[in-house]
Amino acid sequence: MGKRSFLLPLLLAAFCFLRCDRSRKTIPIITTNDYKKGESFYKTKSDSAFYYFNRAAVNSPDSIQIAMAYTYMAIIQSNAGDYFGSQENLLRSLRYLNEQKEKDRYCLLSNYNELGRTSSNLKNYDAAIGYYDQALRLIKDDNTRIIALSNKAVTYQKKQQYAAAISIYRSIIDDTKEDKKRYARILSNMANAKWLQDPSYNAAPELLTALQIHKNEKNEWGLNASYAHLSDYYSRFHPDSALIYAGNMYAVAQRLGSPDDEVEALQKLIALSPADAAKKYFARYLYLNDSLQTGRNNAKNQFALIRYDVEKNKMRILSLQKENAEKRFRILLQRAALLGTILLAAVALFWYRRQKQRAIREQRLKTSQKVHDVVANGLYRIMTDIENQKTIEKELLLDKMEILYEHSRNISYEQPESVTQDFQKSVIGLLESFATETTSVSIVGNDRETWDKVPRQVKKELDHILQELMTNMKKHSSAENVVLRFELQAGRLIVQYTDDGIGMAPGSTYGNGLTNTENRIQHVGGHLIFDKKTSKGVKIQLYIPIA
Repeated sequence: MGKRSFLLPLLLAAFCFLRCDRSRKTIPIITTNDYKKGESFYKTKSDSAFYYFNRAAVNSPDSIQIAMAYTYMAIIQSNAGDYFGSQENLLRSLRYLNEQKEKDRYCLLSNYNELGRTSSNLKNYDAAIGYYDQALRLIKDDNTRIIALSNKAVTYQKKQQYAAAISIYRSIIDDTKEDKKRYARILSNMANAKWLQDPSYNAAPELLTALQIHKNEKNEWGLNASYAHLSDYYSRFHPDSALIYAGNMYAVAQRLGSPDDEVEALQKLIALSPADAAKKYFARYLYLNDSLQTGRNNAKNQFALIRYDVEKNKMRILSLQKENAEKRFRILLQRAALLGTILLAAVALFWYRRQKQRAIREQRLKTSQKVHDVVANGLYRIMTDIENQKTIEKELLLDKMEILYEHSRNISYEQPESVTQDFQKSVIGLLESFATETTSVSIVGNDRETWDKVPRQVKKELDHILQELMTNMKKHSSAENVVLRFELQAGRLIVQYTDDGIGMAPGSTYGNGLTNTENRIQHVGGHLIFDKKTSKGVKIQLYIPIA
């Protein structure tokens, strides 16, 4: 749950109630077979449901059915973490709806709610609030109004505008007392907001009341949120109690099969547990976080591939229909034209397939490179710190984990890498993190004046290059002394790496690390010289133009 610990329960409520299919009795449409198949797979096999909804959206003659198909597709993408793809399909759905038509309003309401949800997940809180306001304009029943207002309140809470969130909670909580589950969710969220606004506020009675209601109602999602709120609340002055509640949240998240909530519970357990237990939780955290990122990237590629195949098939069908119509008027000529069209279609199909496969390979390679640079190297640095330190500073470890977690999430958003302004300090931190009791790391020429003359792109690549060199040293060299020298000379940056390790055997070739290093240097117009004449150790010189 993390930063959205107060958000998940109410979003789930909206997810269950604000859907086009809930209002089907007011939208008399004739559904196609593709649409019916999509509905049949919706709760059990999301990829098949997405495929058939996409076919319905492309081929259906009914505007309402097209809009509803796009909405279903958006919800499936949102659940898989593809928020940009979800927004794209929601906006497509809106094109087929008219607010002036009564039968369109239920699907419009669902779309605005889902747009609010995806915008909030993308941290665009102002847009999310605007979409919830759009939904509220269309709502006529109290039950749906409470759900939309709850979503709006939790968005204010994420935006740290606690007073606005509390005001909304107070305006609706009395209307929910007959629905115990919803009342408990709002009570817990409101207490959490009050405590976040005023850390001296005694939120325990309300939080514990909500917890007990969730237990009585056997509401696992509600328990998950209540345990998270209680763990946060007690972490400052009763860490033992906070640890118990974090453990309870972890158990509930596992029962629910919610990896996002399991990751959040693990973060709390790592912060609150003794060192030995924290290491165990940290190992699970690393595995689960990597699995989540890989799954979301795969889902994003899969949705794109499904849409491509459906659109390609429709183009082929339309082409064949046109050919058959013309064939009736010009038999002899159209036979030749048909043959030419088929050949062209075959070539186009082959070309499209090649382009599709190339795009997928490039995307996977790009994602793999980012995962290697951001996640793998980052994890190796954290593992090196844990290995070399006798005691673990939890706060420092958690800060590094939080940075790594944010960077890994940003991979799916394709945000550009940033370079720290104090590159001198960054180089020191990177290289000295590999120093141990048995390995000394010396740095020469790491001056601010040097780095002020080096372009940003070179710094970005050099950061990865140094990481590769030091990781390669740590894994293979058994070196006792490592020296890194930086020097500007005749419009070039010269980096010399030397160690006294076991070196490379005669005739040996570069491994993945050094190959990757050479590729990065070539990317910025430089080259690498590997001195294999040394009797012991390794000596590598990097020459990078900076003019």
